Amino acid sequence: MAGRLTLLLTTPRVAPGLLTRDAWHAVDAADAIWARQGEYQAQALREAGLDVDTRPTSPPATLARDLVKTAEQRNLLWVGSADGDPGLTDAIAAEVSRLPDPPDVELLVGSHDVQGARLLDVVAVMDRLRSPGGCPWDARQTPRTLVPYLLEEAHEAIEAIESGDAALVREELGDLLLQVAFQSRVAEEDPEAPFDIDDVAGGLVDKLVRRHPHVFGSVDAPTAEAVERNWEVIKAAEKPERSDPLEGIPASLPALARADKAISRLERAGLAERVEVAAAGDDLGARLFALVREARGAGADAEATLRATLRRLAR
Repeated sequence: MAGRLTLLLTTPRVAPGLLTRDAWHAVDAADAIWARQGEYQAQALREAGLDVDTRPTSPPATLARDLVKTAEQRNLLWVGSADGDPGLTDAIAAEVSRLPDPPDVELLVGSHDVQGARLLDVVAVMDRLRSPGGCPWDARQTPRTLVPYLLEEAHEAIEAIESGDAALVREELGDLLLQVAFQSRVAEEDPEAPFDIDDVAGGLVDKLVRRHPHVFGSVDAPTAEAVERNWEVIKAAEKPERSDPLEGIPASLPALARADKAISRLERAGLAERVEVAAAGDDLGARLFALVREARGAGADAEATLRATLRRLAR
């Protein structure tokens, strides 16, 4: 009587050993467990007290033949490799198709990716590119040399979003994400103040929780306007050294966007008279500033509006 071959498929993006209940039942029921050498999932099973037979690296056809032949007499479980064992399932299908009484073959998914799991791949690929033996160009970059690319990718992402092309937005957001991962990987090597992608993500989570007490705490902020008011109070408490509302506005912002941000900050701080003074002159700069204020009053973004005009001009 033929036995059974179970192919245990797991994701390399979660901790080894975190398996479903069905997967653990299959592991316990197996007469033999095979795995490729060096697999973390196999090591986790060994640490759980199971006997895992390490198999030498071989072509898919050879491995498939060994698996099927053994499974003809026993219940054999193959611990899927982190690379997905390319070509193995096709080779097993070819092998069992020629047998008059083949073993049962089951593909059992033992663990699933959670949302955001592919971000681990981004970190791993970036580390490979930056490490010895990786990419020479990536290896010589510094935080400052990467700044032009960060600026360019941010602008390209904006253009993609305003185009409404979902596929293009996805691509450009990926390029922007690369810049975050790249800067974080380079920062790991800083001899004085190193940090990594986990530090970046951890700081972001802390800030989001801290600035949303109406979600994660007991503060009442039922409207978007109330949220904005509360946000400003929290930011002011976080940065008491800022004595002027215009502090912290990046000088590298495009001038229209910077003017819009300055008007917003001053009006929220109750300093609208400074806006009035700046917009009251007859020079071109004052008139442009007044136009930005007019756009804000109409609920429009001056920078985005001018970009739309330039797109129409290009067409």
